[in-house]
Amino acid sequence: MKKGKKYIEASKLVEKNKLYTKEEAIKLVKDTSVSKFDASVEIALNLNLDTKKADQQLRGAMVLPNGTGKTNKVLVIAKGENANIARAAGADFVGDTDLLQKIEKENWFDFDTMIATPDMMPALGKLGRVLGPKGLMPNPKTGTVTTDVKKAVEDVKKGRVEYRTDSYGNVHAIVGKVSFDEDKLLENLKAFMSLIVKTKPSVVKGKYIKNISISSTMGPGIKIDENSFDF
Repeated sequence: MKKGKKYIEASKLVEKNKLYTKEEAIKLVKDTSVSKFDASVEIALNLNLDTKKADQQLRGAMVLPNGTGKTNKVLVIAKGENANIARAAGADFVGDTDLLQKIEKENWFDFDTMIATPDMMPALGKLGRVLGPKGLMPNPKTGTVTTDVKKAVEDVKKGRVEYRTDSYGNVHAIVGKVSFDEDKLLENLKAFMSLIVKTKPSVVKGKYIKNISISSTMGPGIKIDENSFDF
């Protein structure tokens, strides 16, 4: 992939093997954003986890203190009173088998997050092969399979991020937008990092966090010194 002129210029601002403090990295990520749009700020972590083992897989969600800066469209699959609660909480789409059929028959994916009540999960099962690869399948670990649909919808609207380890022990998440003030981005970054530290599996020995870097969408990666966080 050929890198554009702007990317090459932006890369010159980042010293390749330098570990920056979290404050320097946040400043740099704003300075090295090359896109015309308000880019997202993404964090990438490499963790010392053997994800073949079930007790070393991380998966969860959190509401960032200052949100993600992205408006999420929420679909709630629920019936009766739960459906009414979801509508009142501000869900963009609410339905049950009618919307599941729409996804199946029309390949409809005009939403970013799907929330479902536990009683609807059997009906959702057959859509696993379509929803799974898109990362849209509701899951109790991320709070998207729940009886508290009000909280789930509100959390997504406030700026909730999901995270999970891939097979190499990497975790990716969005921690805001380039347009955010530095202190807001810093607050989001610290909140996300402290969650990752808190959820460290007890079986992990030795160094847990191997690598931390942040970048803007299409911008260069900036490595962060783990010691600049006070865990």
